[in-house]
Amino acid sequence: MQSGKRVLVVEDEKKIAEVVVSYLKASVYAPYEASTGKEALELFAKLSPSLIILDLMLPDMTGEEICRRIRQSSPVPIIMLTAKVEEESILQGLDIGADDYVTKPFSPRQLMARVGAVLRRAGDDVLPPAARLSYHNDELIIDTVSHEVKKAGAIVNLTPNEFNILMALTKYPKKVFTRDELIELALGSDFEGYDRIIDTHIKNLRQKIETDSKNPVYILTVHGVGYRFGGE
Repeated sequence: MQSGKRVLVVEDEKKIAEVVVSYLKASVYAPYEASTGKEALELFAKLSPSLIILDLMLPDMTGEEICRRIRQSSPVPIIMLTAKVEEESILQGLDIGADDYVTKPFSPRQLMARVGAVLRRAGDDVLPPAARLSYHNDELIIDTVSHEVKKAGAIVNLTPNEFNILMALTKYPKKVFTRDELIELALGSDFEGYDRIIDTHIKNLRQKIETDSKNPVYILTVHGVGYRFGGE
């Protein structure tokens, strides 16, 4: 349990928000509520929460737009609440930076389990032994203590899941990982969802750390098997 951590609940359906907040308090989190996108962005800037539970259907803007704006400046974990159960809709939400999703209607206990799992992953030590990793003459630098990643001297904002996947790959640079192995190492054995989520995270990682995401040098695809790290 991540006692006292601030959780921002963005939900315009009052009854749902009340239930979620009640369960968060019972789990010793510190919940804050927002019912509009504008209020959510203001509270996010003020509170710097440890996690955001984000409904995708809000009165003034979409949850996807809120997620995009937050991802411009922060890797804070985001769990989507969505009534859209189609795989492509869920993957689209993950593609713009969400870390996990829960479909409506949902069990509050299930949501609390997802909250705990995402926060654990955000603080997990999927780390190589060295504190500072450098590749291609310092073009890519990874600080495994501060979780800071730099590409060509500029800080790269990775989500916790993206960072954990990168760390899993760098820890065993010659190994080819299947999707299931990356889910186990980077997302946790309690993760429930589509294995294609790994492909989405890999695509986002490449866009952030590769000079040419279509011709990657760090995260390589081994066709028919999975992915491996190619940095030197």
